[in-house]
Amino acid sequence: MDRSFLDWPFFEERHREFQQGLDAWCARELGHVDHGDADAACRDLVTRLGRDGWLQPTGAGEGERLDVRTLCLARETLARHDGLADFSFAMQGLGMGAISLFGSPAQREWLERTRSGEVMAAFALTEPGAGSDVASTATTARREGDSWVLNGEKTYISNGGIAGVYVVFARTGEAPGAKGLSAFLMPGDAEGLEVVSRIDVMAPHPLAHLRLNGVRLPAEALIGEAGSGFKVAMSVLDVFRSTVGAAALGFGRRALDEALSRALRVRADGGRLADFQMVQGHLADMALKIDAAALLVYRAAWTKDMGAARVSREAAMAKLYATEAASKVIDMAVQLHGGDGVRVGETVESLYREIRALRIYEGASDVQRVVIARAVLDAHAAARA
Repeated sequence: MDRSFLDWPFFEERHREFQQGLDAWCARELGHVDHGDADAACRDLVTRLGRDGWLQPTGAGEGERLDVRTLCLARETLARHDGLADFSFAMQGLGMGAISLFGSPAQREWLERTRSGEVMAAFALTEPGAGSDVASTATTARREGDSWVLNGEKTYISNGGIAGVYVVFARTGEAPGAKGLSAFLMPGDAEGLEVVSRIDVMAPHPLAHLRLNGVRLPAEALIGEAGSGFKVAMSVLDVFRSTVGAAALGFGRRALDEALSRALRVRADGGRLADFQMVQGHLADMALKIDAAALLVYRAAWTKDMGAARVSREAAMAKLYATEAASKVIDMAVQLHGGDGVRVGETVESLYREIRALRIYEGASDVQRVVIARAVLDAHAAARA
């Protein structure tokens, strides 16, 4: 792996040591992860990652801050080795992101369990009628004495059905649209939580459609203030969208490595594939996209770590470019592998399936374009005022 990017000024020595340690761990521990049973694989991965301390960056206790550069380095490194390992790490962070940013001292006690790998976490935002449009959330939370009663449905919930703790978003009605949402901490064994169905996707991951049938939660399950759910959700995504770009970067780096190895190994017309100028042109384009994606991802992470209140524009650019670029890099790696590129079991074939979802979840590519456009329009208008 090309590690020259670790010398960029975005990183401190602790980041370089973390990446090198995790990469060595992955080489030892992730030689073969069985994707045939995604539930079992993710349980095992969370346990081992937690056991060996690699989940510590996924949560921030009292007085701590999430280190976004470390989160991005972890996801890039894990994704380069195995997609489910990246997924398992990411969900511990995303699932508990609201608690890291807004949780009460009592709620933060869950972080000890998620960071140790004892409990798996989930982020329950998406609904059948509210994907990108979070403001259209229909799940309700009604106050009854000292309790909240939740009713509604959530879909495409990662770790759905196997998580031990969920952050759930529901409408509490303080105002119309986005201003009437709240966030809640819900144990995975809550009475009334039903797994309606499991969802099979092209790259196997634990996903489920959930129904909340009068789930009763104590008043202290509310995260932050009532009516602040949209702010909570967007703040979490503001951190973790950059890490999606980092995961795409990891997939793209692996694809480039595979393409380079093949180009140097395979012979055609008396020479190596690497000797053909057209192949060299493709490899150059792939390397260029990887470096450009890395610059955008780690700029966004560094900006957040330096204390920026919001990095919506930077995170959207990082996620959009890195996921789209990695898709093109992986597609070209498949092309350079010829028939072998579409054989089940080949590394580039699995990468081709893994990368596609990243252009959809945590804000689809076209949503990121809207975020970027609004940010630059607002900045231009403000400069002219």
